Amino acid sequence: MEITKQLDEGLPVWHDYLPYLQGFSKDRFPGCRQLNELLNGDVYSKSGHKIRFVPSDQLQDEAYELRIFNSGRVSTRPNNWHDLFNALVWARFPRIKAAMNACHNHAMPDQPAGRRGPLRDALTLFDECGVILFSSDRDILRSISERRWCDAFLHQQFLQKSGLFVCGHAMLEKYLSPYKSMTAKVLLLQTGEAFMAQAREQILLGLDRWIAAEMLAGNLLQSPQCMAPLPLAGVPGWWPQDEQKEESFYQDLQVFRPPPASLQPAPVYNL
Repeated sequence: MEITKQLDEGLPVWHDYLPYLQGFSKDRFPGCRQLNELLNGDVYSKSGHKIRFVPSDQLQDEAYELRIFNSGRVSTRPNNWHDLFNALVWARFPRIKAAMNACHNHAMPDQPAGRRGPLRDALTLFDECGVILFSSDRDILRSISERRWCDAFLHQQFLQKSGLFVCGHAMLEKYLSPYKSMTAKVLLLQTGEAFMAQAREQILLGLDRWIAAEMLAGNLLQSPQCMAPLPLAGVPGWWPQDEQKEESFYQDLQVFRPPPASLQPAPVYNL
């Protein structure tokens, strides 16, 4: 099976992951050895253990996040898209992933058995469905936060003043068969013009470092309300049909839901 034939390479969601996907064998699903090679041996948990992907059937029953923190071993099922995309996000955002894992483990003793609490709920949502939207235009970010979809997505300079990275591995999996109502949880970051002018790889590295540091300091993702819903089909260029260019596209209330009267907009963070 050729991995890249299972997805639409033309969609922007894949641009930051294609270098990894195109490096896999064309006739079989990548195993843990290939996934470990993506990390170049220099990704560690916050407890100092080297991150490595291990077949799930070789691991004894243990809390998933606790195992990663205490040993660096990431349980990985064979021929599984969800776990493959998890590995790709570890490769792209190693500091964010390690910081989320550390925050999970620090929060565990504070919650009754079987409950995650608001911090771990937020971490889980970001891990599975998270998107980073950064922009030098605060009005664009506030429009997303306040669910004024046309003001945001039809902004004349959205593509010039904003950028988007998908870091939720469940959201990547959804893009194997995309549908219009896919909705992510977005972290909204205002940046300066100089930051936006950097090469994309430098932007990615800067976001990975800053977000990880802010999470560990307790300044980000303290509850699910730290993120806003983001219907990804509305992002210019992220939906394959031309209808996206028309204002009528955003009148589909099953996708672009209006804000409730009691809405408390998600915060816009300054990077």
